[in-house]
Amino acid sequence: MTIKQDINDKNLKEQINFECETGNYHTFCPISCVAWLYQKIEDSFFLVIGTKTCGYFLQNALGVMIFAEPRYAMAELEEGDISAQLNDYEELKRLCLQIKRDRNPSVIFWIGTCTTEIIKMDLEGIAPKLEAEISLPIVVARANGLDYAFTQGEDTVLAALAQRPNVKQIKSLQEKKTVPNNQDYVEHVPLILFGSIPDPVVNQLTLELKKQGIRVFGWLPSKRYTELPQIYEGNYVCGVNPYLSRTATTLMRRRKCKLIGAPFPIGPDGTRAWITKICTVFNIQPQGLEEREIEIWKKMKNYLNLINGKSVFFMGDNLLEISLARFLIRAGMIVFEIGIPYMDKRYQGAELDLLQKTCKIKNLPLPIIIEKPDNYNQVDRIRDMKPDLVITGMAHANPLEARGINTKWSVEFTFAQIHGFTNAIEILELVTRPLRRNQKLEKIGSQQYTDRR
Repeated sequence: MTIKQDINDKNLKEQINFECETGNYHTFCPISCVAWLYQKIEDSFFLVIGTKTCGYFLQNALGVMIFAEPRYAMAELEEGDISAQLNDYEELKRLCLQIKRDRNPSVIFWIGTCTTEIIKMDLEGIAPKLEAEISLPIVVARANGLDYAFTQGEDTVLAALAQRPNVKQIKSLQEKKTVPNNQDYVEHVPLILFGSIPDPVVNQLTLELKKQGIRVFGWLPSKRYTELPQIYEGNYVCGVNPYLSRTATTLMRRRKCKLIGAPFPIGPDGTRAWITKICTVFNIQPQGLEEREIEIWKKMKNYLNLINGKSVFFMGDNLLEISLARFLIRAGMIVFEIGIPYMDKRYQGAELDLLQKTCKIKNLPLPIIIEKPDNYNQVDRIRDMKPDLVITGMAHANPLEARGINTKWSVEFTFAQIHGFTNAIEILELVTRPLRRNQKLEKIGSQQYTDRR
């Protein structure tokens, strides 16, 4: 890289305007990660240790799944527990033995809450002793409300999983160091992907990498705890979600893995950049990605025509804001502001670079990025800017709708299948739903007016 190019890149990065306000974190509690993790890890059981308030939250937020006989439960702390008059070990042992007898999981996750933090409950000290006594793995994750966003609950659980020692014996040193060469794959150091996404999306991304000759050595988390990938020093790791910075740090520092800093596979542009970066690390020339991306954009033409030139405002909720904003800008929208509860500029560095390049391609100014936004100030800015759509948390959606502002729940993007080439249309389906609803209402109103005449 020449000095001139280095200066240009530096100036380009300085154009991003980061601000930080002093707002509260208006987001779900991170223990809500249980909702999707217990379904992802099929042989698991999640025990949330907290007060009745935590139980009410789980009952209301996840109660719709009650008929599926979910593999999670609530261990409610009583006054005796909080005043340290009861024996934590014996009570947790009783609960875990009951879970083992009734549900026979391969692993039990203890999810710590705010209360266990405040009373300094030694879950990490109790778990190894109890694990040895009942012969069942126990993973402790403190997914409490002290985090910035509810999606970081998954980050905490995956970071705890990443610290677990390998439970299987490797057959040979060669298997540890490289992926065997055959007609489908090139020879390369094992690659492990991390992030909880539905199995169909896992298969899609794995297949996309296979087309480039790259074998995915394993996923964290895997479908079953007993199928967790063996992680060794020198392995490459790459994330698929922007909120997994703690997991990335754990894999690098504790397991001595090499992190591939890539944009996230959200939207056809992000998916192409994600695959390209992985190929570059393994010295592979990517094949057919440009044509694949063009094909996907063509399939979304009807949606693109609807949102072209429309404006969007992110209030900040689930840490997916940067990736979604970058994709929507590429799709033709104008992003006024990106609010985000927490910004890890190192883990999301490649995503920020792609955001800059996207704005340059579309000849649009870079949107302002506000960390820890103050919602009162945001409402004032929304009133002034008058965006066509506001993507926000559930708490603010109805008040904004009452003021005539179109909204979309950010939590829906968390649960929808949005990763990979083919799922990009799901993002546009969610984004355009309020706009399509308004069009239908306008047609109905116009028809009624005509009928009266």
